[in-house]
Amino acid sequence: MRTPDRDQRGPAFAALCTALVIVLAVIPAAAALSADYAVLPNGSTYRAVIEVTDISRYEFADVGFMGESVPVQVADVQLSGDCSPCKYNWSRSWGAPSSIEFEKGNYTVSYLAPLHDNNLQGTFTQPYHVNVTIPQEFDVRNPLLAGISQGANVTRYADNTTTVQWNKTVMFNVRFYDPGQEEILWFFLQFMGILVLVLVIIPYILSMKKIE
Repeated sequence: MRTPDRDQRGPAFAALCTALVIVLAVIPAAAALSADYAVLPNGSTYRAVIEVTDISRYEFADVGFMGESVPVQVADVQLSGDCSPCKYNWSRSWGAPSSIEFEKGNYTVSYLAPLHDNNLQGTFTQPYHVNVTIPQEFDVRNPLLAGISQGANVTRYADNTTTVQWNKTVMFNVRFYDPGQEEILWFFLQFMGILVLVLVIIPYILSMKKIE
């Protein structure tokens, strides 16, 4: 009596596998939204170009230390999509992040925002392909000065510009540095090396000679 049961489960299992293949084929297409960030040469501002889908409101906010929404002061906000021009209305509640409202649909939101402490981060409600372009005035290769969240692919080009990319992530963080910071770091390391030599290594050698 069990053999017929197995025969019935075979087609059902095959149908389930087919359904999973179809679902997996559809999900990447639905999750292939992109977010591009370009740090400007002075390092104090960045341009964001973010794809959004099936929404009617976009909020300009960052994530605070405790996970709270922190307002971001933006400028040169642009909305593009299947409309020309794409119209939106501002919504600014006291103490809350500002936002724009528009007809529900799929769009690309672009804006300028300030950058603090050479650190750029972002969070999303669904997986995004994230691309951060860093100008030649900055670098991310020194792990003592830079910080990059997991899953990133870093590319340094011949013109000394850098791109940092994440594939399907819901959050990212990148901290970069300038040549002046790297010089200060090497000076500090050299100074610490001299201190160790004078205060530890030389006294140890002298004490060993006395013992002999």
